[in-house]
Amino acid sequence: MSRAPGKDIAEIFGHAPDDLSECARSLWTLKACPFINRPCIKTNHDKSIVYGVCSVENLNGDEIITCPNRMYANEYGTLRVVSEATFGPDTPFLTYDQYVRERGRAGPLVVALGKNSGREVTLGKQLSIDWVLAYIDKNTLLDYAGVEIQTMDITGNYRNCWAAYDTLPQTPKRKIPSSNHGINWANVHKRLIPQLIRKGSVFRKSTLCTKGLHFALPELVYQRFEKVVGDLDSVDDLAADVLTVYTFAIGPNVEHGQIRPLTQIRTERFTLKAFAEGFISGPYLPTGQDLDDAVRRVLGIR
Repeated sequence: MSRAPGKDIAEIFGHAPDDLSECARSLWTLKACPFINRPCIKTNHDKSIVYGVCSVENLNGDEIITCPNRMYANEYGTLRVVSEATFGPDTPFLTYDQYVRERGRAGPLVVALGKNSGREVTLGKQLSIDWVLAYIDKNTLLDYAGVEIQTMDITGNYRNCWAAYDTLPQTPKRKIPSSNHGINWANVHKRLIPQLIRKGSVFRKSTLCTKGLHFALPELVYQRFEKVVGDLDSVDDLAADVLTVYTFAIGPNVEHGQIRPLTQIRTERFTLKAFAEGFISGPYLPTGQDLDDAVRRVLGIR
């Protein structure tokens, strides 16, 4: 099949965009997400088109996950990784629906609270936590951990590229145009890091939570975070004031009709204070001289 030159769409409804297998195209027809078994959330502004785009490919071949639901492959596998690392591999992991059905189940156990599993934990109109992993025994909350899931938004669009893939079953030899998307990397320092610091600060004040805030995201996205905060001193133990990072990447290509796995790359752990200080005074922060020169350039004076 044909693929786009230059920028491209990497996955549509969990499959390669040129995958014409019955399995892949049935998801196009249903407009369904294979990772959460629910309707796809990737639509245009008026929701008249369901794009189903999970990830995109940049000019250098990097594949960037753009839909948070892509991070839930293998029945919320990302959350299971966090649960095992935090509460132990032998502690059962349950969605909220499973927990309701199995209320008599002997503990301890972990219950995931978030979108499509009970509901998100919110603090008024100020903050909402993507996920809370509640550690429960005998109907008593003993401990919990927060989990933030992050992917990246695009700038521009992949509209023409997507439309060409959409009509491949009728015109299999057509040429696919390059995508016109970009990645909104500016959000890393404008919105995402400040949000993490704010949410982590709330967890740090808890008298019940001893596991802190956990952050799961694509490896390539976290590399952008590192450019902002720099190298941070690691810590070994979980604590309320500790931020734990888990990075993931899409696995190798597979045969059409199959879905590529999501693979964990690494785990990093450091104090929230170190993360915040890195953001404030990181190695890539412009200097005062840079600011002086910028003002002079705008004025057109030396």
